[in-house]
Parts: sequence; structure tokens; C-alpha cells
Amino acid sequence: MCYGVASGAAGITQPTEASLDTRNVRPFPAPQSRPDMAPALGLTRRMRRNRKAEWSRRLVRETRLTTDDLIWPLFLMDSSEARTPVAWMPGVDRLNIDEAVRQAAHAASLGIPAIAPFPFVDKALRDPTGSEALNARNLMCRAVRAIKTEVPQIGIICDAALDPYTSHGHDGVMEGERILNDASVHILVQQALALADAGADVIAPSDMMDGRVGAIRAALDASGQEDVQIMAYAAKYASAFYGPFRDAIGTNATLVGDKRTYQMDPSNSDEAIAEVGLDLEEGADMVMI
Repeated sequence: MCYGVASGAAGITQPTEASLDTRNVRPFPAPQSRPDMAPALGLTRRMRRNRKAEWSRRLVRETRLTTDDLIWPLFLMDSSEARTPVAWMPGVDRLNIDEAVRQAAHAASLGIPAIAPFPFVDKALRDPTGSEALNARNLMCRAVRAIKTEVPQIGIICDAALDPYTSHGHDGVMEGERILNDASVHILVQQALALADAGADVIAPSDMMDGRVGAIRAALDASGQEDVQIMAYAAKYASAFYGPFRDAIGTNATLVGDKRTYQMDPSNSDEAIAEVGLDLEEGADMVMI
């Protein structure tokens, strides 16, 4: 706006009478009352365009959780009773083989692609080397055969680990208080072959011994089981979160000491990435943490 000024006695400019005439005053522009009239930003890429409608959000959704993503764990027992409850897992039962077959059929009817059975092994069958793991007529092998006979369309993922079978509850064999890596891998390879011969679709080494994925892959291929997959527990942490699981398979009562010399420190994320990379290099088809 424009003001006329005059010089006063003290040399200070003052507004003249004309300057007070509001007819000569041009008002400031008023704020836009309509947001849609704001100037466009000229954006080429607008990320919100794909979010504008439900159909569009569905079309570009990156991650989906469906039954196709599920694996149903089953806890097995050698018993005439169909079910017994797992104390540390309310609502979860151990199943005998006949009931496991029924539950596998139910899983298949729901569209669940795979089950993962875990054995509760009688204490009388456990020894320092986990020799029952190599028995072609053990609980796991019999269950796998029965399920594959009745429900051939469902995938069966079998753990390769010795802790359900050892009297000390560790995933490998011991020399004093030391877990022997290479000797344990040798036994794990034989266990994997027994499970594959029984009809396991996937071997899942969960022991965290160094080199076990490569050794199992080589043995499976050499025995004509090249189509059997390996899903490695690539970064398994030494964690108390496994307490309920150990109760389900009965190893919480047998474990001597802890598993920190072979399972990972939960503080180490870089080491976890290294473990995943090693398992993939050795021939793992899938990895999980």
C-alpha cells in the first residue's frame, strides 16, 4: 500500500491526510478459502495414488499372510492314548500316531501345506549319542510313514537334531562338557537319511552345528534323495523362549547345562546374517530364524 508523507519540524515523516483515505488502500490478499484451489506441487511421482482405493491397495500389496504360509507343528508320543496335554502349552496336546494322522488330514483340509512333527521320546530310549535317532522304526519314522500313506498330499518337515534322543538333552554328542561338532554332524547325517527314507519331504537341521547343511545335502544327493529339501534353522538363538517347546518334547527335564556354545548369542545380528549365508552356500533350499 502507498502512503503520502510530509516533513515535520523534527524531521520525522508523518502520514498526510490523503494517506488516511481508505479508498486508496489496497487490502492484502485473503487466504484461500477453497483448499482445492491451492497451486499444484507439480509432482511426477505420487505414492498415494496406489493407496486411493481398496482394490488398488490389494493389487500392490507386497506381503500377505494366508494358510499357504503356515506350518502346523505336531508333538508325537508312543502311546495307546490319543492325546495327553503339554503342561507348558495350554491347549496343545501330544498325539499318538493314529491321532497325528487324523490331524494331518485336518491340516490338509484347511489348506495348510505342511506339518512339522516332533517326538517325545521315552527316557529309556535316550542315550549319550542319541542312537535312537538312527532307528528306522523309531517314533518319528513310523509316524512319517503313516502320515504319508494316509495324507500323501501334505508336506512333512522333519527336524534333524539329537536333543530328543540324548540323555543329556543336547543337540550333539558330548566329550566331558564339550559338544563335539564333527562327530555330531556325522550322526545328524544318518538321522536325516533315515527320515528321508521314511518319506520326509524336508529335512530341517535345528542343531546349529557348523557344516551340517552341506554334509546332509551331500549325503541326500549321494543316496538318490536329491529332491528332498533342506530348511535350515539358520540363526537359532540360545533362548529361554524354547522352554515350552522343550517341555513338549521332554528335554527340559534332561538338559545338562545350556546350549550357548553352539546356539547363537541373541545380541549378534551380524553373525546371524553370516550364518544364513553359510547355510545357503552349503545347499539349504530354505532358511528360517
